[in-house]
Amino acid sequence: MQKRYDVIVIGAGSGLTISSYAAEHGMSVAVVEQGPFGGTCLNRGCIPSKMLIHSADVAEEIKRANIFGIKAKITGIEWKKLVSRVNNFVGKDAWEIEKSNRQEKNITIYKTQAKFIGRKTLEVGKDTITADKIFICAGARPNIPPIPGLQDVDFITSDEALRVKKQPKELIIIGGGYIAAELAHFFGALGTKVTIIQRGNLLMNNEDSEIAQRFTEVYQRKFNVILNANTLRVFKKGKKIAVELDVEGKRKTVAGDTLLAATGRVPNTDVLNVKAAGVEVNERGFIKVNEYLETSVPGIWAIGDIAGIYMFKHSANLEAEYAVQNAFGKKTAADYSAMPHAAFSSPQVAAVGKTEDELKAQKIPYLKAVYDFKDTGYGKAIEDNDGFVKVLVHPQTKEILGCHIIGTDASILIHEVIVAMKARLGAKGITKAVHIHPALSEVVQRAFSQFQQ
Repeated sequence: MQKRYDVIVIGAGSGLTISSYAAEHGMSVAVVEQGPFGGTCLNRGCIPSKMLIHSADVAEEIKRANIFGIKAKITGIEWKKLVSRVNNFVGKDAWEIEKSNRQEKNITIYKTQAKFIGRKTLEVGKDTITADKIFICAGARPNIPPIPGLQDVDFITSDEALRVKKQPKELIIIGGGYIAAELAHFFGALGTKVTIIQRGNLLMNNEDSEIAQRFTEVYQRKFNVILNANTLRVFKKGKKIAVELDVEGKRKTVAGDTLLAATGRVPNTDVLNVKAAGVEVNERGFIKVNEYLETSVPGIWAIGDIAGIYMFKHSANLEAEYAVQNAFGKKTAADYSAMPHAAFSSPQVAAVGKTEDELKAQKIPYLKAVYDFKDTGYGKAIEDNDGFVKVLVHPQTKEILGCHIIGTDASILIHEVIVAMKARLGAKGITKAVHIHPALSEVVQRAFSQFQQ
């Protein structure tokens, strides 16, 4: 027997904004979520990774203590305590979210995998459900690269990396993006020997090229970084896992006790069988949506990673708000202006707007300024000798076109630029604001101040 609801929300991450709104306005809502509530961010991504990374930050600070005239050393890592602290918090939070949803009289929860079997019809376990309004918020999963032999060894992805019961002694990471960078920092700062295998010539190669270059240089000092490497095969070598590489025409083999595949993420559209609903996807499998987050099927919207516009939790939250507006109110095009991102690696990386490479490719005129952390009072105090701020503005209007930061607290420093860009204040919005001296934020102000010279 088919059950009808006013609204179906597939995924209990950012989609909960939608289901909550609908339920509060008296609509019958079905929430379909196979895993714990809270989505990837709470359970396998942002929250647990940053809690664990803070432990790595503390360890790294202890290792640098001698620079500041303090004798200190790490006498041991309580791995089980470190991991359980995070898992206990995440598990409790996920259950509290699910519990509150179960107590909502207008919400019915299906703890199972959803699968489309018709235009607006879903199979959820033994039940079949339908609704006039359906929201696909089912996210993405780690990509498993087609490397010969990979399936024959016990490799892990970012899903499992945050819950490993024993600290690896030698970790090999295939991939050089932000997930690889963050996990290399987490494990490496706590004592794991880390090898990073990257196909290209730079780590974090989606960032501005100057940022990526500096980041790669720093990581090459910390870890065994192998660039321009094509992974040929993976195989067991005694108790270790070995990876055979082609590095610029030369064969090389590296081995470790743990192998992490961090080669991006793929959308869950195949698992959902969205084609059965007539929902169109692009060549990479992400759902095609218009500026109102509508799919090719009227009455079906898609947000978050599964739509692949920006694969961040903050962008998914923004899209959820627009989806509510567009489904239940006056249609409004999603505004992605000044969409930022950050990597909580060491050094941190943060950015908003266009890269210099993009401006060149699009033939957009610009002025550039760079300012080093070490040339500010606080930058010198903390001995951040690698960090810098790079800003890009329009030559005439001084409109902020982009800002890219590498260094201590980059994820925090970027925010005044985000606000200035969103409010269209231009470079003056930052240079004319009084900055506390000698706070680290002066490095941002000084970078922009160079346009007045």
